[in-house]
Amino acid sequence: MSAGPERPAVTDDTHERASARVELALDLLAALERDDLPLSAVVDRIETVTTDPTLVRTVLDEAELRGIIERDADRVRMRRDGGFVRFERQVVEREGDFDCRRCGASLSTGHFVQFESGELGPFGSSCVRKVLGRD
Repeated sequence: MSAGPERPAVTDDTHERASARVELALDLLAALERDDLPLSAVVDRIETVTTDPTLVRTVLDEAELRGIIERDADRVRMRRDGGFVRFERQVVEREGDFDCRRCGASLSTGHFVQFESGELGPFGSSCVRKVLGRD
């Protein structure tokens, strides 16, 4: 009988990090500046926080339970309980050597979005607007 590949130990720290990513993705969804989007576009935005399929599903389920979104087949409608991101206050620019979390492009200036649950980024100037639903 083969032992198979070793799995990393699941610790409280692992659960805390997963929970923090879920909360950050929920903050992002609550701040989207679109009334509705295709499910694929919503998943694209969640994947700027996590690419773990289980966590993506958890975010979608939790967002629906909390009333942040309503799902209808392949469309997602945003419910307006939260506010929008204020670029002047909540988007911070930093100089450095970064890769955009959305498109992977190399950046010398990263844009980071400050949410109550944490920071999301870096993004390029056009990708941060796209992720937040401004473009």
